[in-house]
Amino acid sequence: MHSSTLNAPATSLRPLFTLPVWVAALGYFVDVYDLLLFNIVRVPSLKDLGLDERGVSLMGGSIYNYQQAGLLIGGILWGILGDKRGRLSVLFGSILTYSLANIACGFVEDPSTYAWLRFVAGLGLAGELGAGITLVSEILPKELRGYGSSIVASVGLLGAVVAFLTVQLFDWRTTYFIGGGLGLGLLLLRVSVLESGMYKRMVEGATRRRGSFSAFFTDRNRFTRYVLCMGISLPTYFVIGLLATFGNEFGKALGITDEIQAGRCVMYTYIGMVIGDLFSGFLSQWLRSRKKAVGLMMGLTLLFCLVYLYGGIQTAQTFYLVCLGLGFGIGYIAMFLTITAESFGTNLRATATTSVANNVRATTLLSIPAFQMLKPQIGVIGAGAVVGAIGFVLAFWALSALEETFGKNLDYTE
Repeated sequence: MHSSTLNAPATSLRPLFTLPVWVAALGYFVDVYDLLLFNIVRVPSLKDLGLDERGVSLMGGSIYNYQQAGLLIGGILWGILGDKRGRLSVLFGSILTYSLANIACGFVEDPSTYAWLRFVAGLGLAGELGAGITLVSEILPKELRGYGSSIVASVGLLGAVVAFLTVQLFDWRTTYFIGGGLGLGLLLLRVSVLESGMYKRMVEGATRRRGSFSAFFTDRNRFTRYVLCMGISLPTYFVIGLLATFGNEFGKALGITDEIQAGRCVMYTYIGMVIGDLFSGFLSQWLRSRKKAVGLMMGLTLLFCLVYLYGGIQTAQTFYLVCLGLGFGIGYIAMFLTITAESFGTNLRATATTSVANNVRATTLLSIPAFQMLKPQIGVIGAGAVVGAIGFVLAFWALSALEETFGKNLDYTE
């Protein structure tokens, strides 16, 4: 037995290089590219549509909320569809939806149409990551799930870097065409991907209801697992949605004389996330624990948050390096979604993973208003610290309450 255990890793790494894993990774790549694109081209695109500075600010926020609403609704709808009709139905349907919406954004001529197209794009984008992580978790051997998640996340998050570089080279309409074209090209690759065998067996043999979102609210244990999976993710979108997105405001509050560009803060954060997500997956495999890996990454994130807020940063270069460190720390996004996939049965797995992924993205709908409300009373640094403290307390509590899922057999139903 000992000999076969030693020999297993050399032969079992092969599933990581199969088409489903890399198609899921490339799908997340296009997902991140398209998700961040509006944030990057928001100002030039709305100015091009004839809006003044005030109009850009007001309409830009409104359009962003339309996109976030699409993510919230889509997270539930695609998750249910993934459990009712299969993982591949989501991977095909979601990418077709957001690819066509992004191409249409390249032709838009008025802000109202723009808003609705971003809603449709958000609706489509909501299905990509959750379905991809669910499929990869089910098709890979349990010993390799952490590695698979790392590949999906690391390749996917590079989409943010490519989005920033693309905007530097092309006008905003062309960047939308590129995003839509990448999605349609990926759609052709997905024709060769097979459905999860675990899902097929569940459909053939299970009598229990599949894809019921209400099921998370009718059983106390199931509801607790669902909330805890969302809880451990809170620091990730505190960093992305607040510290990186409002980096220019924090830079001024810290007294940094050089101009801090929010877009550059986001880019450095995502570069750090690429490295962090790759590292956290391998760390989880080495420690043979999801919880320990997430706990270490969360602790590192807290450390960088303290440096960011109270470390006396004086230069833009140091500020961007800290953003890189923050990104590395929150590089456990794929890991918390893998934990979610491993925490639920096959009949609810896609619903849980896809909805949790998008509920987390939407936490900015609470954190940003809280930050804006607190700023006049306690300042930018104080407001950021209070919002962050609440998020970290809840996250560490959720992590301590979660069960370990490393090596768990996923071939079961709720």
